Order: sequence, then structure tokens, then C-alpha cells
Amino acid sequence: MRICLFPGTFDPVTLGHIDIINRALPLFDKIYIGIGINAIKSPMFSSEQRLEWFNEIYKDQPRVESAIYEGLTVQFCKKIDAHFILRGIRYVSDFEYEKTIADANRTLDRNIETVFLTGEPKYTSVASTIVRDILKNGGDASPFLPQAVINSLVVSHK
Repeated sequence: MRICLFPGTFDPVTLGHIDIINRALPLFDKIYIGIGINAIKSPMFSSEQRLEWFNEIYKDQPRVESAIYEGLTVQFCKKIDAHFILRGIRYVSDFEYEKTIADANRTLDRNIETVFLTGEPKYTSVASTIVRDILKNGGDASPFLPQAVINSLVVSHK
């Protein structure tokens, strides 16, 4: 069985993330979305909220499962029996950064391969950092967000 982990902070979940997951579905039997807890980052949204968004978005897709994890990504891969790590690439600079991480992960565990998918051009400008900035400044980030995220933001701002 081809099990894959798509790790990230997903703060918040964007249409770019959904694009990568949906296009990876034909490649894998199971995709775990791993919401990583990074002590260095202070997220805008709780890990539970991010998990809730993915659970809502993929409630009708049994091959996609979400989980919160801490520690090394390769250790979490072992725990869920994933032999692939999925990463999305928007720009060449993303590739350079992601390749460094992939090389480190390969050094830690040669049985785990990183697979890169390039984002659809229409989502290239969609970065969680930009979306957070729009939200913090009272702007409309809805063009970058899945409906489940938009719905929860509308509810929390009422």
C-alpha cells in the first residue's frame, strides 16, 4: 500500500494545499495530512482548528486522514507506515529549501522518499503567510481559502 504524509503547519489551510492533496490522490492509496507542531512558530490558528478544517474538507474522502504530530517527520512516517512525503512547490526557491529537507530526511531514513508536486499556476501566489497578513489586517482572504475555512472565519467574527 502506498501511504504518503503531507506535512505542514497549514496555518491556515489554503486552496494551494487542497490543490496538492487532490492532485496527489491518484498517486497514493492513503494520504495523511500531518499538522506539525513547531515550537519555533506561533500559529494564528490552533492545531485543533486546522485539523477540524481538513476533517470537514475531506469528510467524504476515506483515503485522506488528518493528524497532529510533534517531532521529526520521518518518525511520524514510521508511526503511520508512510514511505512517501508529499511536498508542494510554488517557486524555484521553494524547491531549494524543500530539497535540503528531503536530503536530511533521506539521510535519517533511506526508506522514505519525498515526492514534489508543483502547484497549479492560479495558486502560486497563495501562501499561508500572505493569507495570515490579509486576515490580521482585516482584508478579505476568501479568494485563497477553502469554503470550510471561510465558514469558520465568518462564524468566529460574528
